[in-house]
Amino acid sequence: MRKLPFLLLIPSLILQLSCSETDERRSSSRPNIVFIMSDDHAYQAISAYDDRLIETPNIDRIAKMGILFTNASVTNSICAPSRATILTGKHSHINGKVDNHFPFDTTNITFPQLLQQAGYQTAMFGKLHFGNNPKGFDQFKILPGQGAYYNPDFITKYDGNVRIEGYVTDIITDMTLDWLENDRKADDPFLLMYLHKAPHREWLMAERHFEEFTQRTFPEPATLFDDYSGRGRHAREAEMNLLTDMHWAGDSKIYPDLMDELGIAGTSSWDKAAFESEVGRMNEAQRANWDTYYREVNEAFKKAYPTMTEEDQMRWRYQRYMQDYLGTIKSVDENVGRVLDYLEENGLMENTIIVYTSDQGFYLGEHGWFDKRFVYNESFKTPLLMAWPGKTPAGQKSDALVQNLDFAQTFLEAAGIASPEDMQGESLMPFLTGNNDVWQRDAVYYHYYEYPSIHMVKRHYAIITKDYKLVHYYFDTDEWELIDRHEDPHELTNVYDDPTYAEIRAKLHADLNGLRDKYGDNSEISQRYIDEYLDYLKKQGSFAGAKDLTLIEKIFEKRDQSIRLKQPN
Repeated sequence: MRKLPFLLLIPSLILQLSCSETDERRSSSRPNIVFIMSDDHAYQAISAYDDRLIETPNIDRIAKMGILFTNASVTNSICAPSRATILTGKHSHINGKVDNHFPFDTTNITFPQLLQQAGYQTAMFGKLHFGNNPKGFDQFKILPGQGAYYNPDFITKYDGNVRIEGYVTDIITDMTLDWLENDRKADDPFLLMYLHKAPHREWLMAERHFEEFTQRTFPEPATLFDDYSGRGRHAREAEMNLLTDMHWAGDSKIYPDLMDELGIAGTSSWDKAAFESEVGRMNEAQRANWDTYYREVNEAFKKAYPTMTEEDQMRWRYQRYMQDYLGTIKSVDENVGRVLDYLEENGLMENTIIVYTSDQGFYLGEHGWFDKRFVYNESFKTPLLMAWPGKTPAGQKSDALVQNLDFAQTFLEAAGIASPEDMQGESLMPFLTGNNDVWQRDAVYYHYYEYPSIHMVKRHYAIITKDYKLVHYYFDTDEWELIDRHEDPHELTNVYDDPTYAEIRAKLHADLNGLRDKYGDNSEISQRYIDEYLDYLKKQGSFAGAKDLTLIEKIFEKRDQSIRLKQPN
């Protein structure tokens, strides 16, 4: 009789043990996620895409383990809005972060929050760009705003604001590896967001790369001297030209006193200030090392400048740009290698999804430009390399139309979590598991809003297929542009009015309307964002933006004469 109660307990114990084992298997089967993102990293500067500028063997490792996307793109080519889209899985007009000016709406639900709620350990290190308290993270150490290359400050979850001596790319990696080694819970799946500042402007490379990169010469892009004759106002009025719009001190690293000596005017009030803001952060030893190499650059320029034509200056500025920009990427690649090595050495590769991407693309002299914003390939397309070792067939390449809009649903599906109904992307899991054939998307949607502002790229929205781009530039203009992506790979000619493309144009218009309906975008929403932006400028009492303010004055002269315009500071 005494054994009866125990016997009655056996089924219950078996059920509990079974449930416990099931929960353990479910927990252990959920993949870790390592999301690596750089800022403004052009796909042209990753050797898996193109090895003419730089070799990136560590970043390339991810493609060798998995898949390289050649048609990956963003929904809005500018830093903070891109990051908001990644976190929320929603287009900018839905999540509210349409530009770098307005704050992120913290009522948005982000995929890290959902992963955290489902038992994932979550951490973020590096550059978020907006907000000082990212939701859904057990640990974070993030740069304030754009951050600094040397001796950067960090906003931390538990230690307040701290400044750390050293080079930012190395420091972010040190933090990441320290978390993996000392804070990560071995029994829980984890989300690790490892986010680099580099290669964002003003492009300061690590000391160890000064000698190599200040002496290198790089091939010029075919469109370095583009005259924009095949396109409209939007291309001609943009302020991203290497010769006329790039800072001499802040970007090209000409010492301010040498600018004065040679009679070179800064391209804005921020030109010399940018130099002092970044180079001025260096400690005595760092600055001495910097001067050893950059004084040589300045002396050579001083000797050459009096006889340089504008073409000579353009070529010189392109080389200076590439030296510093690609020098910062060298450090990114080295440090990505450190993280991949750790994952391999600690048995974490087999059940970890690894992503390398950028918040958007970047112009490396194409069309004579730097920066991003336009829907043209160099800024619209973004690098994307993904692997899930053991599940993703190695060495794949795909031209599928995928976007940063798709990350949230991808990670949630991988973790077995239902996506909120208002997310607008599509899961990339078919590519990670070798089921590429089920992908059906044949067009993507793009919308850029930050105008009038720095670089003066006009507001525009577009539909993009593998074959064509149909773009509408609006607000202070009304221009349509049609690009044939196959016949015109450099995107030099607008064929919108070419009768040969009449049927294609009509179909793209209908498809564009369909995409705008699908994603809930329309002219009323666009006008609301314009009005809110102009009201914002009015409250600010000033405008920090374009180098040539005559265009801005024309925009506002009929709207509100009380807005005072000034250069950036």
